Amino acid sequence: MTYETLTLTRDDRGVTDLVLNRPDRRNAMDAAMIGELTEVARGPGADPAVRAVVLSGAGPVFCAGGDLAWMMQQIEADRAGRMREARKLAEMLRALNEMPSPVIARVHGGAYGGGLGLMAVCDVAVVAEGTKMALTETGLGLIPATIGPYVVARMGEGAARRVFMSGRRFGATEAVALGLAAAAVAPDDLDAAVAAEVAPYLQVAPGAVGAAKALVRSLGPRIDDAVIDDTIRRLADTWEGAEAKAGIAAFLAKSAPPWRSA
Repeated sequence: MTYETLTLTRDDRGVTDLVLNRPDRRNAMDAAMIGELTEVARGPGADPAVRAVVLSGAGPVFCAGGDLAWMMQQIEADRAGRMREARKLAEMLRALNEMPSPVIARVHGGAYGGGLGLMAVCDVAVVAEGTKMALTETGLGLIPATIGPYVVARMGEGAARRVFMSGRRFGATEAVALGLAAAAVAPDDLDAAVAAEVAPYLQVAPGAVGAAKALVRSLGPRIDDAVIDDTIRRLADTWEGAEAKAGIAAFLAKSAPPWRSA
């Protein structure tokens, strides 16, 4: 199967490489990528023959978040249009989160906004030293709403409060301390570290792995239709606020928003 924004390959062990393949756009997510990731999660990614999935990004950055052109569409849309696009993103994250196969993120360069959300829905994330991460939404006067349930489920509320609201950048070592990543390794060791995370899954029953993953999700924070609907509503409300208007205008003008301290 051919994809516009992804590459998907599976080796003879049943290990699938899922690569975000928009390196010229720093693998930023647009409508096409969101749709294709949803399709993979519900189709090839759910194949019982898949023993593990490795999610990575082509080029110098894992995922820069939302694509500027896609963001511009949200700026120009009405409330209903923004909620439709937010729901597509939310359903994509939910589909990846609920894949029965274990998903290991191979993270390098940068992961911002929605890119950090992709890390959070993976079962394990291994991060190259030097990688920068941030939940950047509040800098635009918005909130990390659709990714929020997964970020908080991964970090826990206490750790999430350290980075969820401030928008500050943090590195690979802090990502491990926050619980977002399992390991921070030298860039040259990244592939070996990912392979070490995949290896145990080739020794256990794949059906039992999927059942165990479903069990652990059921024991964790509730992420159901009601939670997703609430995040979408909160995001739509924020879009309509004065801060979002000012923050987005400043972003487009490449100027400082009114709340930024000198």
